[in-house]
Amino acid sequence: MEKDGARMILDTIRRKYVKLTPEEWVRQNFVRYLIHEGKYPPGLIGIEVLSPYNKIKKRVDILVHNRKGEPVLIVECKSPDVEIDENKIFDQITIYNRKYKVPFVVVTNGLYHYACRYNEERNDYEYVLAIPLYEDLLNMSL
Repeated sequence: MEKDGARMILDTIRRKYVKLTPEEWVRQNFVRYLIHEGKYPPGLIGIEVLSPYNKIKKRVDILVHNRKGEPVLIVECKSPDVEIDENKIFDQITIYNRKYKVPFVVVTNGLYHYACRYNEERNDYEYVLAIPLYEDLLNMSL
């Protein structure tokens, strides 16, 4: 679909068409992956959730909740041409996680995906080999 000369894509979570940018392509495909492969309930996935930090309005690309409404996973999406640099991009997602304190974070550019589990005792992140299925994520975050 096109609108005002811009290509649009249907965001099934927000139930509206949004401009198809490279980052949006990554976000929409990753949401579909979470739903279809990871069995994440669509109703518990938030897209571009407003997350004020130090009086600056930031948006979390994807925020997943458990069935109690508590956040359990943050996903930061980048355009496929953005190289995932640990320092800059992981700093961004860990800043978001200061507010939410989720047990898992994921950074993806659509080509490469990095998942980490937050270790509260050591106050650091450990890489995990796979993005957990929704039910496994809930069991791990207990």
